[in-house]
Amino acid sequence: MDDPMRFDSDDHKPAGFSELMLNALPYPILCIDPAGRILGVNNAAEQFFELGETHLLRSDISDLLPPRSPVLALIDDVRRRGSVVNEHRVEIGSPRLGNDRIVDIHAGPLGDNDEKIVIMLQERTIADKMDRQMTHRGAARSLTALGAMLAHEIKNPLSGIRGAAQLLETDLEDNDRALTRLICDETDRIVKLVDRMEAFSDGRPIEREALNIHMVFDHVKRVAQAGFARHIRFVETFDPSLPPVHANRDQLIQIFLNLVKNAAEAIGEHAIDGEIELISAYRPGVRIRGIGAENSVALPLEFCVRDNGPGISPEIADHLFDPFVTNKPSGTGLGLALVAKIVRDHGGIVECDPQPRRTTFRVLMPVFAQRDGRQSEP
Repeated sequence: MDDPMRFDSDDHKPAGFSELMLNALPYPILCIDPAGRILGVNNAAEQFFELGETHLLRSDISDLLPPRSPVLALIDDVRRRGSVVNEHRVEIGSPRLGNDRIVDIHAGPLGDNDEKIVIMLQERTIADKMDRQMTHRGAARSLTALGAMLAHEIKNPLSGIRGAAQLLETDLEDNDRALTRLICDETDRIVKLVDRMEAFSDGRPIEREALNIHMVFDHVKRVAQAGFARHIRFVETFDPSLPPVHANRDQLIQIFLNLVKNAAEAIGEHAIDGEIELISAYRPGVRIRGIGAENSVALPLEFCVRDNGPGISPEIADHLFDPFVTNKPSGTGLGLALVAKIVRDHGGIVECDPQPRRTTFRVLMPVFAQRDGRQSEP
């Protein structure tokens, strides 16, 4: 049988041109026969369904989707009309794919008088998350100004309050010293909060180098296992051929230590099956254009921290990276905002896929490139 995904008709095109063209697209594309059997897929479809080509070609389209999926009704509509049908914001979530997968679907006959159907999926969650990244960047800029103001206007008077309390302490009885001690402790707590805010106002250029992300992950894991995550099992799913990332080592450690600490706190201290998975992968096709930028930047390096905790409250899921948003009783809500700021400074994006028992924080970053002896972004 001829490969249904090959439709070369121009002798001037190289062999396999159509296959190369389809695999260059970032959107999943499948071709099915009248019975719903999958005849061909591109690389993006393998990544989307997290299955290899061999497995997919042994499957029906109904095997990949939840029962009574609207995609199946749309395919029937294409067969009935004999023309292209588009449908937007269709939910195709499942426990294996993730329950919040929303796609735009474009489906049509492979050719005139051909009963084969080509389906293209465009994941809306990616576009929606990109939009939210722009909101996060605006929030980070506002927080930068707020951090600088707090550092200047609050820390100086606090040092005076603490000094006065220490002077009073020398002339007080033991019972009254507890009150001055309380003043000092609370002052120190406010100073620490302001220090964390001040980190957002640091506009100095970042010193970067070519880094192996797996060495960063190894350091973060050792720190976590020696302290807050000693009761949790770590799983590493790494791509050993990953190119280096162009980043600051200390700041990368800060990013992933924060994400791992959040994951450990979500799992809880008394969980007997707590698991944190560290993931690295190469995902071509993801690009982002900054505000005012002429060219988009490729972000093919994907680094994930995934936990099997109970998940994130839906009320805060869309605002996790905004400052002061937290579901922890004693949290400040600045940790993830700082993560978003650092990732933004590196030209990347961070997003969260909140699923019960499968929450994933995903960091996408550019690769390290060296041209003419100079370090640069690709």
